[in-house]
Amino acid sequence: MDLDWFPFWLSLRVAAISTLLSTGVGLWLAYLLANRTFRGKDVVDAAVTLPLVLPPTVLGYYLLVLIGRGSWFGRVWEAVFGGPLVFTWQAAVVAAILHSAPLLIKSARAALESVDHDYERAARTLGASEWRLFWRVTLPLASRSILAAVALAFARAMGDFGVTIMVAGNIPGRTQTVAVAIYHAVESDNGQVARALVLAVSALTLGILWLANRLQPGQAAR
Repeated sequence: MDLDWFPFWLSLRVAAISTLLSTGVGLWLAYLLANRTFRGKDVVDAAVTLPLVLPPTVLGYYLLVLIGRGSWFGRVWEAVFGGPLVFTWQAAVVAAILHSAPLLIKSARAALESVDHDYERAARTLGASEWRLFWRVTLPLASRSILAAVALAFARAMGDFGVTIMVAGNIPGRTQTVAVAIYHAVESDNGQVARALVLAVSALTLGILWLANRLQPGQAAR
């Protein structure tokens, strides 16, 4: 069997980049939602949750409107990079971010809210700034749960299908991620390719879930 592993490696790259970007923005949003009170907080929280409940086709349509060639963002992208963003592997990264970031933000928020605030109050009485407090006290205390959230976000990004196929398409050797490749193999009645990719993704995802469980507080010693 001549199996093309490009979709698998592309999905790994897409998931890694999207998880890295989601972690940076997601931690900031999670911190705001967990520790700050501001006007419109409920709206922001609802907006973060929305991608978890909307159909993937709806999310894909929103992305096409926001990053398509007719949008200001799409025009700027095309002017800078010389080509449209849609139907590229970079569009698959955007789709993966939309698919996985909400899970990361919700999980990271729960982790930050579970931190014993007595430690934070003690650090404030010693004159620690909010920036130093976050990096030296809050984040270390929540680090295991946050790393577990990052691992779950990576696994979720690996498996996106609906949003990816709408904004990145199914171009073999260019934008065909593993989830799209499996769908294409099944539609083409190519059971060997479908089974091989399914087993590879299942094994990787199982390993990631095992790691996420091990990272949860209280699990390391078991």
